[in-house]
Amino acid sequence: MQQDGYTFDSSAAIAQYFTKAALPTQQETLGEIVVDILKTGRHLNRKNLCTKLLVRLEQATCSEEEEHYQALIGLLFERQS
Repeated sequence: MQQDGYTFDSSAAIAQYFTKAALPTQQETLGEIVVDILKTGRHLNRKNLCTKLLVRLEQATCSEEEEHYQALIGLLFERQS
């Protein structure tokens, strides 16, 4: 897919997304979400990652959890060049 003059490679974008997850807990969270997505037979893509993160954000029980999921969602929507 091409948007605004650059070619979009979803597998490369997802890999880059994982490398930007600075804290081990962010990587663990992403790993849990990926396993959950793949176990249900769905495709691993930004939409499914975002959906899972939003559900977890809605179910967060404290402000630290909310910040954690908001940070991951922010990484997901950073623009790659």
